[in-house]
Amino acid sequence: MDFWSDTLKKPVNIVAPMVDASELPWRLLCRRYGAQLCYTPMLHSAVFCKDPKYRKESLASCGEDNPLIVQFCGNDPKIMLEAALLAEEHCCAIDINLGCPQAIAKRGHYGSFLQDEWELLHEMVSTLSKSLKVPVTCKIRVFEDMEKTVRYAKMLENAGCKMLTVHGRTREQKGPLTGLANWDYVIAVREAVNIPVISNGNIQCLQDIHRCLEYTGCVGVMTAEGNLHNPFLFENTSPPAWIPAMEYLELVDKYPCPFSYIRGHLFKLFHHVLSISSNNQLRIRLGAANTLDQFKCIVSELKDLYQPYHDGKLVWGETHEKGSFNLILPPWLCQPYVRLPPEEHLKKVEEKKANEDLNSKRHYEDSDGNLISRKKMKKLRRINRRPPKPENCSFRSMDLCPLCKINPLFF
Repeated sequence: MDFWSDTLKKPVNIVAPMVDASELPWRLLCRRYGAQLCYTPMLHSAVFCKDPKYRKESLASCGEDNPLIVQFCGNDPKIMLEAALLAEEHCCAIDINLGCPQAIAKRGHYGSFLQDEWELLHEMVSTLSKSLKVPVTCKIRVFEDMEKTVRYAKMLENAGCKMLTVHGRTREQKGPLTGLANWDYVIAVREAVNIPVISNGNIQCLQDIHRCLEYTGCVGVMTAEGNLHNPFLFENTSPPAWIPAMEYLELVDKYPCPFSYIRGHLFKLFHHVLSISSNNQLRIRLGAANTLDQFKCIVSELKDLYQPYHDGKLVWGETHEKGSFNLILPPWLCQPYVRLPPEEHLKKVEEKKANEDLNSKRHYEDSDGNLISRKKMKKLRRINRRPPKPENCSFRSMDLCPLCKINPLFF
C-alpha cells in the first residue's frame, strides 16, 4: 500500500494502457481533465530490447507526464527483465500485461493467453520483482471459475506483484461479445490479497466510477473505451467533440506521434456524428488523412457543421437523421459508445445469415435465368469486369499486348 499511497499519490482516476492510443499527447490531455495515473501503450518486450527507435518513441514523456507506469507484454522472463531494466528509469513501475485477449496476443503467446501457465508467470513476476528498482504490477482478466481467479491473483501476489488491476471479463469477452464486466470477481480478488486492487470494466461516466468504488471497495478504477470517447469523463462533462480534438492536436504539434494514433482518436471522439450518412465524405477523408493540417481541417469542418446547433442558432430535431441512434445527448457531444448485448448481437448475426441463405437461392442467376451458387456468381462477375480483348490481340511472351496494353496473364 506504500507504493500506491506514497509513490503514486493514491490515484483513483486511471487511464488504461491502450495499444496505439495511450501515447504521450493523449495522456497529457487526460491528465488536464482529471486522470491521476496513466500507462504507456502495451509495449512488446522483444521489440523494445532490439529496436532503439521503437524504444525512444515508446518512452516519450515529459515533466507533466507523472506518475507513469510502463507496460510490457512477452513470454520470456529474461527478455522481459532486459526490457524492464531499459525502462525503469523512466517510470514509477513496470506492468506486465496478462489481459490482452486479441488475436495478435494469441499468435504472439502473451497477454491473457498466458493465464494458464502459472509456473512461467510466477517466474516472470518474481524475476522482475527481485531485479528492478521499481515495483512490478500486473493487469489480468478473470477465469469463469471465481475460485481459480482468486488463486491466480494470490499466486501473482506471492511472486512479487505490488498492485493488481482486475478486468472483470473473461478472455472470450471481447468485440461484439464484450458484455458487462462482473465486479463480483473484482471483490473476491480484493478480499483475498493484501495489495492494492484496481477495477477495470464498465466505466463510461463519473457515476460509474462512484458506483464501482462503492460496490467493489477498490482503491481506484481504470477506464479504456470510456476514456477514448470522452477524455473529460473524470470531470463529469460532455464537451463538443471538437474541443478535446483540437486540444489533442495542439499537443501532437508539440509531441508528435504516428498519424494512425491521431486518426484512431478522432474516429472515437467523433464516432456518433461520423456515423450519420451525410458525413460519409468526411469519414472517408479522415480515414485517408496523412498530415496534421488535414486532421485539423476535418475537425474545423465538423465544428462548423455542428457549432450552430450547439449554440442554439439551429435546432437539432425530428427532421434530422436518427444517426443520433436514440442518444440522450446530441451526437456532437462526447459520450459513451454502448455496444449491443452479446445475445442481441448473436441473434442479429443469425438473422443476417438466414436472410443471406434465402436471398442466395432466389437471386443468384446466370444470364439464362438459371439458379447458380454464390461462388459461381462471384466468378461470373469477375469475368464480366475484365476488359474485352481487342481483335488481332496476340502475344508470344510476358510483354504487354501492343493493342490493349494488358498483361497476357490477365486473360
